[in-house]
Amino acid sequence: MLRIYQAGIDGGDATFETAVPTWSEFDAARLAEHRFVAVEDGAVLGWIVASPTSSRCVYAGVVEVSVYVDPAAQGRGVGRRLLEHFIASTEAAGVWTLQAGVFPENVASLRLHAAVGFREVGVHERLGRAVDGRWRDVVLLERRSSVVG
Repeated sequence: MLRIYQAGIDGGDATFETAVPTWSEFDAARLAEHRFVAVEDGAVLGWIVASPTSSRCVYAGVVEVSVYVDPAAQGRGVGRRLLEHFIASTEAAGVWTLQAGVFPENVASLRLHAAVGFREVGVHERLGRAVDGRWRDVVLLERRSSVVG
């Protein structure tokens, strides 16, 4: 998983992060019950995780989703299968809203999220600086459950 995360960092359009966290840091910031990996012939092709959006109980049904696919496996439906499984898992657990933040240049990720029901709700302009110092916008996406709520 961390190798694929590093590939996302190296690609420049997946995250503001500049270094892969340790496993304990990664683990502590994500919800244990909604983590999945796609594996083929023993190799991890991609992964998906949920992070809480708030510690307030009123937002218990709202999580942020992160999905990463190995560059060698992109375009093979790995991300879509991960998201579809993730949606089923989170809805079964009572989650009513999934949120994601995607750089506008990451067209493949925007299309992927749209294909499984996410919609654009806005853009955070100049939200943060990239490794190279330039300001980056982030497209805000959400998917509301038709099952929960």
